[in-house]
Amino acid sequence: MGLQIDCEKFETQEYEAFGERLTESLEVLRALMARPGFGEGAPSLGAELEMFLVDAHGRPLPVNRQVLGQTKDPRVTVELNRFNIECNLRPGPLAGRPFSAMRAEFESALAEVARAAATQGARVAVMGILPTLREADLRPGSLTAMPRYRAMSTSIRRSRGEAPFRVVIQGEDPLSLEWDDVTLEGANTSLQYHLRVLPADFARLYNACQLATAPVLAVSGNSPFLLGRRLWDETRVALFRQAVDDRGEGSGEAPRPGRVSFGHGWAREGAWELFAESVALHPPLLPVLAPASPREHLTEDGLPRLEELRLHQGTVWNWNRAIYDPADGGHLRIEMRALPAGPTVEDMLANGALLLGLTLGLGGEVERLLPSMPFAYAQDNFLRAARHGLDAVLLWPERPGHAPRALPAPDLVRRLLPVAREGLVGAGVDPDEADALLGIIQARVGAGCTGARWQRKMLAYLEAHMPRPDALGALLERYLTHAASGRPVHEWPGA
Repeated sequence: MGLQIDCEKFETQEYEAFGERLTESLEVLRALMARPGFGEGAPSLGAELEMFLVDAHGRPLPVNRQVLGQTKDPRVTVELNRFNIECNLRPGPLAGRPFSAMRAEFESALAEVARAAATQGARVAVMGILPTLREADLRPGSLTAMPRYRAMSTSIRRSRGEAPFRVVIQGEDPLSLEWDDVTLEGANTSLQYHLRVLPADFARLYNACQLATAPVLAVSGNSPFLLGRRLWDETRVALFRQAVDDRGEGSGEAPRPGRVSFGHGWAREGAWELFAESVALHPPLLPVLAPASPREHLTEDGLPRLEELRLHQGTVWNWNRAIYDPADGGHLRIEMRALPAGPTVEDMLANGALLLGLTLGLGGEVERLLPSMPFAYAQDNFLRAARHGLDAVLLWPERPGHAPRALPAPDLVRRLLPVAREGLVGAGVDPDEADALLGIIQARVGAGCTGARWQRKMLAYLEAHMPRPDALGALLERYLTHAASGRPVHEWPGA
């Protein structure tokens, strides 16, 4: 998040001062974006991967800080709960063979985390939600013992008036529970891709990404279980929204959206409006001030870090999020947050190739498509894809003046694969690399087997022979064995 957070509670005047800094930051960002040449540079690609630490029996092992202490790799850091860990992969150019470079990053980072974890008796599980999680694993003591996480938890609960979090998720085994802390969010792990884009292209590429996210999520699901219940193919989507909801109940205030959302409309002006929206709609959670105000750095050649704005944006979790980064002369990125972790490096690369390719491939025609695609339809597509996966029926804009057409997710993805290829190759990605990864998606659709589908079928098989808790543990062991082979999930044996 940039700024160092050393305290856990804040006074009213600190929130007020931080709010003033956010307003100032928006003014400075607008001025910065008006500078000739701001944000120019070749497109680049980066990623963040979250993981679970588990013990020899597949139970979550809360030793992330100890594991972090066993490595000097700057890519490795801790996450919200003590059994979560994260790798921030080094970015590289989009043109050429970016996914080959990212494969090497994934493999070296995972190997290093696995090495460090082994010193603490831990293994690494790369999946959207750990099937062996129990309620006891997510109690307040599971929060990583760092001020920034405790401060975030305290601030969200303060905003809620200390009311418990209510989580309700439908599925084959519906879930309904109340929780006292944000630790439920640590049940989720994801893979987040970052695409650097030119400011002038931001709005159309962001909208294209929003449009593309649902079909990609439908063929990428890997999170079908939570606390022993069969829920959505991407249960993370339903859980995350409720697990960090900072809105109290019955406050009498005008209703406002939750901090986790798909967005509130198509982008029209570009990145600035998305930052302004975050500031307008969401009160600060972590009101920590930088030593100098943003204006002090806005000289003719100065580059403001906008630390308060970046900190605030890091506490508003849109599934596709605008990022300002002062590195490399200052630039903008789209952070694509919807994809789950796992099952394998090849699966994650293929998911990324499809999402990035569609973002780039649809970018040239998105302005023509949007008049026929109300934003509410795209939002509904996202929820359908998260809940039903390959069984989702999604609306897709055909041409101007015609209503969107309802298509089964597999049929839609098959139609979109050439668009994704065109987007990747048009951006300079090696055609053979694009074909290989999109071929994994095509084979996955043909086999009807995502990570979520494989887990569901395996649980049904195992549960015929043993109680569900034992079946979930056995499922995890098979998952880890197959994932270690490196073969994409559609090639895994079903029993």
